[in-house]
Amino acid sequence: MNWFQTIIIAIVEGLTEFLPVSSTGHMIIAESILGVEPTEFVKAFTVIIQFGAILSVLVLYFKRFFQSWDFYWKLLVAFVPAAVFGLLFSDKIDELLESVEVVGITLVLGGILMLFVDRLFNKTDSRPAVTYRKALIIGLCQCIAMIPGVSRSMATIVGGMSQKLTRTQAAEFSFFLAVPTMFAASAYKLYKLIAVPESQAVLLENIDKLLVGNLVAFVVATLAIKFFIGFIGKYGFKAFGYYRIVAGGVLLLLLFSGYHLNIL
Repeated sequence: MNWFQTIIIAIVEGLTEFLPVSSTGHMIIAESILGVEPTEFVKAFTVIIQFGAILSVLVLYFKRFFQSWDFYWKLLVAFVPAAVFGLLFSDKIDELLESVEVVGITLVLGGILMLFVDRLFNKTDSRPAVTYRKALIIGLCQCIAMIPGVSRSMATIVGGMSQKLTRTQAAEFSFFLAVPTMFAASAYKLYKLIAVPESQAVLLENIDKLLVGNLVAFVVATLAIKFFIGFIGKYGFKAFGYYRIVAGGVLLLLLFSGYHLNIL
């Protein structure tokens, strides 16, 4: 992976991590277009640069992370399901990361859902924004996002809105939940690299790319979050639905027409 590919993939991560369009799916597509070979380092890179995206949430919502211990317990309740599923099915998840067909299908299906999500879940609750029960349901919804193309952001936002949170409340809790979830995933991938002697050498050779990738992802994700919150407050999620359907549809048409994507 050269420097141009490194920066482009980091930009894609920052742009899409917190939007309901699937950052993993878009990075898989970007890697295919750029001709990046799906080595173990490349797979790890796409996860480890999430550290940069996590930092953007911590910077933008710094004060909110000092609310109360109750806030952290709710995050823990929402985080546990994904942690358990991730450990149990990590190998299967890695296999799915190589499937562009799966990305195309889930982009389209998720896009159809996005077209109707505002109408389906248009009732809000006057009770406390996030209860422990709501946190658990949102956490269970997050597990669906382990399928590439689903989008962690979409799954948790829809999960939150299904529990009568407002669009903004659901999106912000999705951001907060991303911190422990993405940190754990990134740390686990980093640990797996360090644990293998051969991978340690690869990691050291590419440490500069990891640092720059995280920096780029941080800057772009910060801008993307600000845009997203303002946009959904005014217009809802329909535009993201249309985008997902078009992107997934084009991808599937290319595949079915015999166009070769390098990741396959």
